[in-house]
Amino acid sequence: MRSILSLLGLVCYLNLFAQPSLNNKNIFEFRGVWVATVVNIDWPSKPGLSNDLQKKEFIDLLEMHQKNGMNAIIMQVRPAGDALYPSTLEPWSEYLTGKQGLPPSPFYDPLQFMIAETHKRGMEFHAWINPYRAVFNSKKSSVAPNHLTKTNPNWFVEYDNKKIFNPGLPEVWQHTNRIVRDIVSRYDIDAIHLDDYFYPYKVPGKEFNDDATYKKYSRGLNKEDWRRSNCDTIIKQLSATIHNIKPGVQFGISPFGVWRNKSKDPIGSNTKAGVSNYDDLYADILSWLNKGWIDYVIPQLYWEHGHPLADYDELVNWWNQHNYNRNLYIGHGVYRAGSSPAWRNGSEIPYQIKQLRTLKNTRGSAYFSSTNFKNNPNHWNDSLQNHYYKKPALQPTMPWLVQYEVAPPVVNKKSEKSYQIEITDNKKVKQLAILSLTNKEYAVEAIIPGDTKYINLSALGIEKQANTQYLIVAVGLQNQLSKIVNL
Repeated sequence: MRSILSLLGLVCYLNLFAQPSLNNKNIFEFRGVWVATVVNIDWPSKPGLSNDLQKKEFIDLLEMHQKNGMNAIIMQVRPAGDALYPSTLEPWSEYLTGKQGLPPSPFYDPLQFMIAETHKRGMEFHAWINPYRAVFNSKKSSVAPNHLTKTNPNWFVEYDNKKIFNPGLPEVWQHTNRIVRDIVSRYDIDAIHLDDYFYPYKVPGKEFNDDATYKKYSRGLNKEDWRRSNCDTIIKQLSATIHNIKPGVQFGISPFGVWRNKSKDPIGSNTKAGVSNYDDLYADILSWLNKGWIDYVIPQLYWEHGHPLADYDELVNWWNQHNYNRNLYIGHGVYRAGSSPAWRNGSEIPYQIKQLRTLKNTRGSAYFSSTNFKNNPNHWNDSLQNHYYKKPALQPTMPWLVQYEVAPPVVNKKSEKSYQIEITDNKKVKQLAILSLTNKEYAVEAIIPGDTKYINLSALGIEKQANTQYLIVAVGLQNQLSKIVNL
């Protein structure tokens, strides 16, 4: 019987179609949202909730974002030298239980739960860590006796009522690599994600006191170049750590939106930002992209179009020209809704989406942050659901990470709307996608689990149109596509 099914399926198997271009934003678009845990910005809503309430809140936010068309969650799992998962390296986060070092009771692993629920909905899980923040508020934060600021106090610099890992110490580099190695080894994550906090944002009248470290490890560099070199080192090391353990796991960064002003560097953007990555945070993002150390970048473009100092249009075009063949997504500041006349305008986010979609090298969006979508700010949820993200999208692939070729599904047509599906190796397929092809234009109609054995188009909300072909494709673990098969 199995051989007969395979022969029947082979008729569909051989009817293959050319794959859509990787630049086709109807098919491939990153749609992510940041979920911050520091000071309980997004999840959990407050510390000390029961396990059941924590789980319910997380499932509720996933359902909201799935309805809005998102396909990735960027989840903060190490907000301040702590962990939202069981770790032998750092204590449990206070934002989970209310007291740093206190595990959930009864015990469960929040990270394992969150990854499973995210993947169940066909979304990627990007584990977001802060590499340098250790204590968010030196006066108020709960700090466990086994926290590194207690056991290794010489690793830290006190700055602006916070404790920061000293980026110039080799011991700090080694520890951060151990953290990432632990997460990548133990968990089925899709990416490790770092945000914009490298050296701290400067506070007038306060100095980041790393003079002793500079004297010991200057390597013949001036202090600013030395600080940039320290950030270069950790990024290069983390890239190697991630890809040596699991070559298909992504490494991404969401930096501050301005690399450098043109007044400081002819390569820089035509902006007048008071802060820049290169000069103030000592993060040379362009170098990391150019050297292939990171797989994607999400600059935080939290300004509106027409802003006098940092215009969205100027910056989105600038980043589009400086992605160095790595995936570029744009960070949008939905948290700014209602904060000024420009951000009371419901067309701002739609405008930003439309603009980035016109650019060749820009492949999607991410939104800060999750909680802001709860109240449908400026009707942006409606705009996403009814227009911009009305149809689902597949994740953009990264050819340099692809580990294998995906075999196409074998299809046995049971009726005009129902099909039996056979996958040769389920472990290599994370999703199946139903595509439509109308007048040479592809669209994604549905994304379903990779282990699906039977599909009914009507059950998926797909009603066949006379002038449209319907197709199926298998999606691999690195978002690579099989050959496309006719339904």
